[in-house]
Amino acid sequence: MKHSTSMIEPRQRAGETEKMTVNVGVVDLGHVDLLVQEGFYSNRSDLIRTALRNQLALHADTLNKTVARRTLTVGLQHYSRADLERAVAAGERLRVQVVGLARIADDVSPELALAAIESVTVLGAFQASVAVRRALSDRIH
Repeated sequence: MKHSTSMIEPRQRAGETEKMTVNVGVVDLGHVDLLVQEGFYSNRSDLIRTALRNQLALHADTLNKTVARRTLTVGLQHYSRADLERAVAAGERLRVQVVGLARIADDVSPELALAAIESVTVLGAFQASVAVRRALSDRIH
């Protein structure tokens, strides 16, 4: 029951973002628009991303301690077919635990995923083929 440590990329790359919808009151929205209009931010999204980063920085100590305690991988964790085949050959079952993006290669079969992966816990986004997601559905937390 090992935790895999293949490729880790903590920085976000272009095209690897997820859309998040936020409902705000009309007065708050007006204030956001006023700050954009006055040139403090280039657009609404810029303000929201900045505010989000500031809140995450405020709680960085707690986040870091929780990541360490729960042995989570932060950033991008990519599992190739070869990674999963090595785990199966070694008699290991992987526990995918990621804060960010966990990605399983498109050439991974549902059977290989089931043989290699014990559980999937992703706080962020999980990318895998429909067939692999379906096969692992009872192991995704």
